[in-house]
Amino acid sequence: QVQLVESGGGSAQAGGSLRLACVASGPSYMMYCMSWFRQVPGEGREAVAGIDSDGTTKYEDSVKGRFTISRDQAKKTLYLQMNDLKPEDTAMYYCAAAQACTYCTYTACYGRDFLGQGTQVTVSS
Repeated sequence: QVQLVESGGGSAQAGGSLRLACVASGPSYMMYCMSWFRQVPGEGREAVAGIDSDGTTKYEDSVKGRFTISRDQAKKTLYLQMNDLKPEDTAMYYCAAAQACTYCTYTACYGRDFLGQGTQVTVSS
């Protein structure tokens, strides 16, 4: 089993920045594929960004060029640097881990076998 604990959410003005962190615990082989998802009340959970164990990164078009995903494998910590935030980025953000990236959008494949409890990000205009 993998446990994920997110932190770093909060409020920001449009154009501002926030950095999310996710500390993972559990077998490393279950975290080869790490991702961030987000969800707005009443809507489905959508992929935002992902990173593989070899460092390959992928982003959905809505955040490409503004968000940066990274990981510290030694610390089992995943990060999401969010710059130039927009009101439409307001959502609950979830850290996700999986042994393989099997959840595919039109853009890329992500992993979501395990999810954290989420951290709220609110962006005001």
